[in-house]
Amino acid sequence: MSLEFKKRHIALAVAALGAATLMSAPTAAGANGPDHDRPHDHKADRKSGTYLAGDFHNHSTCSDGAVSLQKKVKKSMDRTEATPWGLDWFVQAGHGGTGNRNCTLAEDASLATPAYPLVYAADGTTLQGPTTTWRNTNPSVVPKGDQSGSGANQNMWRWNAIQTYQYPLLEYLAAYRNEPLFMGVESVVAGHEHTSMAVVTGQMPAAIYKQKLPQTAGYSPLGNANGLAQWLYCFDRGNSDTSRGNTTTQPGNVNTGVGNNWDCSVPGSPNSGSPDWNIAAAKLNGASGELGHAKTVESIKWMAAKHPDGSYYVPAHLERAGPFNPTGNNGFNVEHLRNFNNAGPRVAFGFESQPGHGASDRRGEYSPRRNNIGGVRFDSVGGTTFGGTGVYAAQVGGVWDALLGEGRNWWFFASSDWHSRGAFSVDDRRSDNDFWPGEYQRNYTFVKHGKTDVRQVSPQMVVDGLRTGNNWASSGQLIDRLAFVACAVPPRVAHASGRALEALGEAAVEAMALKAAAHNTDDKGLPNCATMGEKLVVKPGSDVVVAIAVRDPKGKNYSPYSFPNPSLQQVGITQLIDEPVLDHIDVIRGKVTGLRQPGAADYAGAWPDDWVDMANPQQLRSLATVPAAAKNETAAVVKTFTGANWSSPRHEREFKVMSLRIRGVQSSQYVRLRGTNLPPAVPFETDTAGNPLSDLWTNSGSITAKNSSAVEFPEFAMLRIPCKTVGKNVPENGALYTGVGQPRIDGCPNHLPTVNGQRMVAFDVAAWSDLWFYSNPIFVEVAGGVRVIGVPSEHGQLTAAK
Repeated sequence: MSLEFKKRHIALAVAALGAATLMSAPTAAGANGPDHDRPHDHKADRKSGTYLAGDFHNHSTCSDGAVSLQKKVKKSMDRTEATPWGLDWFVQAGHGGTGNRNCTLAEDASLATPAYPLVYAADGTTLQGPTTTWRNTNPSVVPKGDQSGSGANQNMWRWNAIQTYQYPLLEYLAAYRNEPLFMGVESVVAGHEHTSMAVVTGQMPAAIYKQKLPQTAGYSPLGNANGLAQWLYCFDRGNSDTSRGNTTTQPGNVNTGVGNNWDCSVPGSPNSGSPDWNIAAAKLNGASGELGHAKTVESIKWMAAKHPDGSYYVPAHLERAGPFNPTGNNGFNVEHLRNFNNAGPRVAFGFESQPGHGASDRRGEYSPRRNNIGGVRFDSVGGTTFGGTGVYAAQVGGVWDALLGEGRNWWFFASSDWHSRGAFSVDDRRSDNDFWPGEYQRNYTFVKHGKTDVRQVSPQMVVDGLRTGNNWASSGQLIDRLAFVACAVPPRVAHASGRALEALGEAAVEAMALKAAAHNTDDKGLPNCATMGEKLVVKPGSDVVVAIAVRDPKGKNYSPYSFPNPSLQQVGITQLIDEPVLDHIDVIRGKVTGLRQPGAADYAGAWPDDWVDMANPQQLRSLATVPAAAKNETAAVVKTFTGANWSSPRHEREFKVMSLRIRGVQSSQYVRLRGTNLPPAVPFETDTAGNPLSDLWTNSGSITAKNSSAVEFPEFAMLRIPCKTVGKNVPENGALYTGVGQPRIDGCPNHLPTVNGQRMVAFDVAAWSDLWFYSNPIFVEVAGGVRVIGVPSEHGQLTAAK
């Protein structure tokens, strides 16, 4: 590239900075919270795509959730005073295995539709709702496959429920509501715990939005979830059905041969030659431990062979169940994540290391001594969460950095894991268990929808976006826009005219980032630039300019509380809990040193147990005890941005813009971001460097002893942060608080634990006080150096690692 061309392009980009600041300001947060101006209201940059907020892990009465599928969709997608957090896309998940409740039945008339009206019992007056069993439904529904359970409580296999009942209802709702919805599952994983996954092939064809919907009961879907249903039959640990997806004669479970006649053979695998192959069922037998892990790897190979573009496999809350158990079904060690990614890099491309259950008495439902493995109690990996994120991602230099340090496409995701509000009504804005999808945690995925109305974005578009890694996650609406870019400056340009040209280069890249954030897109107006999930290939000795633009939205977030943040009050900061302010952003960098090979000493290893020091709440452990396989000691925070070194356009103060220059790059590497509302050295929240501390100190649950079932630490023993604000509008726990027409709660709520007469921070107050966002990385590959194998060049294809 000529120097003249470079100067001209920089000048154009600098001009764009002025253009971006003169744009009409995006809608302020106001009463409905941030980003309530739906992306489909913005016409700019449709040719490229937009960041759309979604959730892919949640539950209804289809499995162990508290509400019907209809109500969960409504509460997750509506944008009303009652639910201002409505998402842009949504995956109906739920556990694999079985269930006995008919989750297609609605709770009340507000959820009834022409095709799915209210259902009454034979007496004509008793309403049947989502807790009605399949066999008690009017008329009775007889499950297919081998019989599981008996009488009124007979179970239906999840493959049957999804294929015949859940998918048709969800397709109808997608068309009826004109919204992007699709079916996924939280699989019960052979050899491990749980994984968020989907096979979207066949789901939500575009024709559903053009059809004439029925005006009477009944709906015949245009698409199907057959691929997902088959996967569940073949590979979910909760599925012991041997019917091959067929109708069976009950009792006796005699396979009629009428139905799906599924064969679970995996191309390139021994299948029927394996000693674990069940000939009658045409699938591998259910297994635990090492055999279970092998079956799970086969499931990923099946997805990669049969649905390479239309599937994803993302381990959920993967630290929760502790270390991998070779003879049971517990957690995931780093080697298992490598095995998954090796088996299907286009399918197994990340993890859910920021779990849901954020308002639980044990944040994320992580806890020390949580898991009994062979009579010995093990902690959730890391002991607890750290600022709501599991240790695999929260620990700089830990498991996530180890995987990125290989150059793997391994991305970070978050989820709600919605089940219920705990002690509160599902319509209450308070919670001591879960948040609704979109209410607290949001995945912002870059979706290339072209000219398609984003209300009709297809499942394939969303999966394509997730696979790229062009995704970031935020809790508590800390930020609602992010542009993160890295641009190469060849050596002869970077140093041709000294520091004056260098400063101009940074301004140009900042301008590009600001424009992209303002338009909620990733469009890059400069050459030789990359964003999240992409790699930038540079010549040795090049400079790399990294620019970041975020929007810290004005107004209130979705929290129901309007009293000062108790965590910040500890350090003399008065900031309303529902008006969080971004305090700082960390730029984390690590080297890419290449793939680690199966069998090598640095390929496998369990995170050390007892990571949390129960005696010292302010201490973070050293990586010295972490096995080589689970760490990347080159990873470190290389720059922290605060109000002192970021800038805001004069007319759009919500946006924060910043940049840094990485000089003379000689080795392949990556950069990623995290940010929070908490400054360094907040007691029981952050250390002096700004790292998140263990959430143990806002967890109210009791903790079991290490080697017995006795309670070592009683309920409330760990709580440390007082909540001191006494308000005038603090409803009683038994009174329904929906927030509709009601002022926000202005004092410490009554459900917080009381210790020695003092209310203490826990449950949802702890979550709303402690907010974080995480970006996925940008890779930099130095030509002739270590390759970043997991991220394809433009139009390239990923191949399995050897």
